Amino acid sequence: MQTPQEVKSAKRKISTVIAALICVVLIPVLIVNLTIIVKSFADPEQVPGFLGYKPLIVLSGSMEPTIAPGDIVVVKEVSAETLKEGDIIAYLRGKAVITHRIMEINNADGDRKFYTKGDNNNVDDGIAVAGERLEGKYLFRIPRVGNAAMFMQKPAGIILFIALPLLLFILYDVFRRRYYDRREIAATRQLEEELAAMKQKLAEVEASGTKDSENSKEAEPSEDFAEGIAGEKVSDEEDITNQTQ
Repeated sequence: MQTPQEVKSAKRKISTVIAALICVVLIPVLIVNLTIIVKSFADPEQVPGFLGYKPLIVLSGSMEPTIAPGDIVVVKEVSAETLKEGDIIAYLRGKAVITHRIMEINNADGDRKFYTKGDNNNVDDGIAVAGERLEGKYLFRIPRVGNAAMFMQKPAGIILFIALPLLLFILYDVFRRRYYDRREIAATRQLEEELAAMKQKLAEVEASGTKDSENSKEAEPSEDFAEGIAGEKVSDEEDITNQTQ
């Protein structure tokens, strides 16, 4: 059975692990979000990304059932030469980003171009996509979080999804440290009180032993008293001898 101290130690370890996991998950998310948001404000004409990866919010159902409206798709910047028919790509058309599937590749004149179509559309896009208009190749999707991502780009969303979690994390860390500091102070004070009580008890035992020793010395007859008794005994024996004679 665990002692109370072992239980407290186990709880402390669990709390530390939870805090570490929060850091591992939250800090990268904050860094990525802040980078994308800053880039989107710094250069509105470019699709913001992080280390070549770009999250895109799907607004239409042209790629259903593969990709649905409200999904977030993540694309990665790749070389045009690595793409093949059947790949899903994201490309710029005007100021909009289109995420459709490659149906045909044309390498005429040494300029690689792509003809695309939405899986849910009856006709292709009707334009040739040049390599310089590519934004990336589709990697995966995150279902139904696009609306939240759009909200995050607004001031209220920035406060709710970035500033507030960061503030809560800081407050959690501050209160956790204060809690353990108070526990350490209380444990130190308890140890000091126990040590003081032990010292007082030891002093009382020593004082009691000294008093008992003094009392035992008082109870023993002194040498003068013993000699007096011996003298009286000898005198009495002499009197008895004289009387006998």
